[in-house]
Amino acid sequence: MDRIPSVSEVQWQSFDILKDDKRKIKGHSSIIVWLTGLPASGKTTIARQLEKTLYERGCHTYILDGDNIRHGLNKDLGFSKEERKENIRRIAEVAKLLLDAGIITICAFVSPYKEDRETAKRLVEEPEFIEVYVKCSLEVCMQRDPKSMYKKAVLGKIKAFTGVNDPYEEPDNSDIIIETDKMTISESVDRIIRYLEDKGVIEELSNIPCTKEIRQ
Repeated sequence: MDRIPSVSEVQWQSFDILKDDKRKIKGHSSIIVWLTGLPASGKTTIARQLEKTLYERGCHTYILDGDNIRHGLNKDLGFSKEERKENIRRIAEVAKLLLDAGIITICAFVSPYKEDRETAKRLVEEPEFIEVYVKCSLEVCMQRDPKSMYKKAVLGKIKAFTGVNDPYEEPDNSDIIIETDKMTISESVDRIIRYLEDKGVIEELSNIPCTKEIRQ
């Protein structure tokens, strides 16, 4: 009788062109830049400007954004703790694939739970994952509220909304902390660029402005 193969029978396939080979042909290293923070803290805005800056410097990049992912790969998931966990697990696996392809991968997700962020980090080698805490006070995030989500959560129209009726666990030891209620977008992106230069991910460019403000 035919049977369905078990997961234990699935074997990992190794290929001839390795991650370092792909990095060499692109002219820069690959890394995961993981932006975490409250809704409306500025993650997507920073991700967009960071990608634009890296693109202008000839880097190969890709943004994985929370809203966009839920339109496709994770459209079957809700916002319970278990579903949030699965959301981050899938994203982290995709980010790892892009990393292996030699791409600088920018992930912009609330990712409210420390355990889930640590799970994502453990998928790759330690130097290949940069956690960026996009820090902003809840009061300022609620004032920004570009999609009126905080307003709806406060009125009880949305349940399990991070910062109102669901927790956000602040990072303890992020590689970079960006306070978007105190820093401009240019200053925020510049800090990430300098970090990538210091770590040898991208080549340092002397006397060239790192960022230009993107039109909102």
